[in-house]
Amino acid sequence: MATLLLLVIYIAFVGLGVPDSLFGAAWPAIYPEFGQPVAAASAVSLLISGSTVVSSLLSARCIQRFGTGVVTAASTALTAAALLGFSVSGNFWWLCLFAVPLGLGAGAIDSALNHYVALHYKATHMNFLHCFYGIGVSLSPYLMSLALSEETDWRGGYRMAFVLQAAITVITIISLPLWRRWEGGGAGAGERQPSRLLGLKELVKMPSVATVWFVFLSSCAIEYTCGTWGSTFLVQSKGMAVEEAAQVVTLYYAGMALGRFLSGILAARIASWRLIHLGQGVVFAAIFLLLLPLPAWGAGAALFLAGLGIGPIFPNLIHLTPRHFGRDLSQSVMGSQMAASYIGIMAMPAAFSFLAQLAGTQTFPWFLLAMFAVMLLATLRLMHLLKRQGRWQVALGKAEQAESDAGQENAKRM
Repeated sequence: MATLLLLVIYIAFVGLGVPDSLFGAAWPAIYPEFGQPVAAASAVSLLISGSTVVSSLLSARCIQRFGTGVVTAASTALTAAALLGFSVSGNFWWLCLFAVPLGLGAGAIDSALNHYVALHYKATHMNFLHCFYGIGVSLSPYLMSLALSEETDWRGGYRMAFVLQAAITVITIISLPLWRRWEGGGAGAGERQPSRLLGLKELVKMPSVATVWFVFLSSCAIEYTCGTWGSTFLVQSKGMAVEEAAQVVTLYYAGMALGRFLSGILAARIASWRLIHLGQGVVFAAIFLLLLPLPAWGAGAALFLAGLGIGPIFPNLIHLTPRHFGRDLSQSVMGSQMAASYIGIMAMPAAFSFLAQLAGTQTFPWFLLAMFAVMLLATLRLMHLLKRQGRWQVALGKAEQAESDAGQENAKRM
């Protein structure tokens, strides 16, 4: 029963990834049709990410009231409805309207499932969970490239994504009895440990929490700037065809999925922090390659490498949340981490859109380098704070096995 529930969680994370890469792959075909400047993508991205920030900050209360299963099913259904809305949009303003439910659906499910897996499963499962997310974000631009290459339009790609998301919604609804059994018939009962709900004013006073926000913000800024603007960079700065650029972005997300899959295998032997450092090193190498005057295929290979490196960073940081901040505070901190992530997703690709409008898309690798510098400095600061608080040994994995075994033992009671 515990294995079945974990499978449902994996499938739900595929659904979480489906919408995230679709807009970036479709935008080069959307903005000429609607007569919009290239920077107009920032408006849709801001609405999606802003709505996600709101739902992330409210996630702890929603999960405590309704339970993880209900939040998962409702959020997946909301994103499916938004994808259908995108597919029938007749102008740019309809895209902006449907961006709101798309963002609201993403935030709560992200926080809920990440927190559940961080508490009850090992680092390997967390990496595989985000590998399934990588499958979702790899699949949707591939579907979009098919729609564009078959001389339909971008709406066909959104329709295919809607069908996939609707099927995942049905699975999450069918799985509700599994969640109710785990949660003892009451919302939130399955966490088996009291959670303390903290507001932003309380969280921001904790130096390690405020610092980890910058790690999440900058790493997600790199991840989503690559996903949103990688296709446009290849088209405008490297002369690649639109459909070929969409396929390269698919490879970028495939690299991210591969990075998380490999991290999941290595997590049994290598501590989470060491996997984070390894990923950061690969990201730096990818950015260095993008700074070189490579042809289009070389830039595409560098984007694949960027995905490979960025892949392990987010899931391993998420998995360490209960160890960094304590199991009783982890749900509140998790929601704030998701909010910080989506602020990076919201603000940084939008910031690059204005930079691209002013100076051209050739500034793309320099922007990534600036975000990497922020990530590196915040990482070093977080490590220093954890050592000072006596949590560094826990974060390195000394207590990880005992806590994961306890979570697995709870899961077996289902």
